[in-house]
Amino acid sequence: MTEAAELPPAPEQAHAIFGDRLADAVRYAELLADAGVRRGLIGPREVPRLWERHLLNCAVLSDVVPDGVSVCDVGSGAGLPGIPLALARPDLRITLLEPLLRRTTFLEEVVALLGLDNVTVVRGRAEEMIGHLPPVDVVTARAVAPLDRLAGWGLPLLRPHGEMLALKGDTAEDELKAARAALSKLGAVDSSVVQAGAGLVDPPSTVVRVLVGESPGGVRAATRRAKAARANRQMQGGRRRR
Repeated sequence: MTEAAELPPAPEQAHAIFGDRLADAVRYAELLADAGVRRGLIGPREVPRLWERHLLNCAVLSDVVPDGVSVCDVGSGAGLPGIPLALARPDLRITLLEPLLRRTTFLEEVVALLGLDNVTVVRGRAEEMIGHLPPVDVVTARAVAPLDRLAGWGLPLLRPHGEMLALKGDTAEDELKAARAALSKLGAVDSSVVQAGAGLVDPPSTVVRVLVGESPGGVRAATRRAKAARANRQMQGGRRRR
């Protein structure tokens, strides 16, 4: 590994965030800095700031995730924020949803190496998974798409009264303001910008929180779920007749 791509040691905050899973968090950071860079999942310039900019920034999302819920990390990429969240919160049941094979291969390797029994990797696009994945309590995402487009992918994966937590930067308030009409059509009943990790990361992570009502994703998503349910019933009926 070149000097420019040298991975720094885990900062003191990592001990507080990851607790007895710190060794696994270090191993994950090493995998990102090595195989993650070689496979083009993360840029080499990101290696020196992997802890502050990526692992800790994602792990503090745990501050705003309820206890013991199911989570789908949409467009998981190299596992951010899903894997740091799984390490920090073993009580969560997390699905890493990612469409690209080279990324899901990496994710499966990481999950196996770290022994993350609470994590499942699924290859697919979020919009194609409506009605095919069990609805979840929380959808997470980071650097996937503008908020209005992300909501169109993520909100339909929620169960009624679930929430989407999107890690965003300085433009979070502006994105939310621009997306409010689209969010309403997608079944959102409330939305806000919250901070996570105050006192642990500086600056705190900025999170857009979107709560849905009885119809996550709106009318179109409900239609797609019903269509998927009919197709599943027909498939199961065909298997029984054989």
